[in-house]
Amino acid sequence: MEMLYKIDSIGFIEVTVRCLISLIALFLVTKLLGKKQVSQLSLFDYVIGISIGNFAAESSVGIDTPFLYGLLSIVIFGGIAYLVSIVTMKSIVLRRFFIGVPTPIIQNGRILEKNLKKVKLDINDMLEECRNNNYFDISEIEYALLEANGKLSILPKGEYKNPVIKDLNLKPQKQGLCANVIIDGKIMFENLKNCKKDKEWLLKELQVKGYALQNILLATLDISDKLVIYERNLNKKIVNVLE
Repeated sequence: MEMLYKIDSIGFIEVTVRCLISLIALFLVTKLLGKKQVSQLSLFDYVIGISIGNFAAESSVGIDTPFLYGLLSIVIFGGIAYLVSIVTMKSIVLRRFFIGVPTPIIQNGRILEKNLKKVKLDINDMLEECRNNNYFDISEIEYALLEANGKLSILPKGEYKNPVIKDLNLKPQKQGLCANVIIDGKIMFENLKNCKKDKEWLLKELQVKGYALQNILLATLDISDKLVIYERNLNKKIVNVLE
């Protein structure tokens, strides 16, 4: 029993160092492969991710395994994934092989049972995916495609499409990103400069609106020079309307 609580200081230090190096290696490989959410991963990316994670875990705590072997495995798999991402951008054939292609499961309002079986998707799973896309009545769907990452893309029938500004003959408003000009009571001078404003203008606006700089948690400025302010509220009582 005592052996369970006995800590080898040298082993402890070695595992710590291994974990830190593995974490750095994982971060660099992930940075190399680019930004993708889990829901956007193809089957190939998913396999590579699981393998690299397994190598990192084994090289971190597997004291009996040479650390460089695990590190080499991470680099090799990361390099292969990077090369595949390059060739799939240049070759449609390889892109279809490694990434896959969308599979229609609803076409012209009809469910394609053959394709459902092909992608191993049953009716209940399909209905669930439709509900996740806010379609509780599949009679409203014209086309539904199962993407290579397993996500369902839906094109509704014409009569069920949401109207857009063009349909309503309205004049669209000019749009742009909002700039954060105050964060946690501090002025973001670079963002303010990009908006062609200065500190004096900002402080004057705060004074007109009755705010003190130190009491502002966040302030944003849009392309129409609209300043939106969010005050600090640590000392205010929060009412939970969901209880």
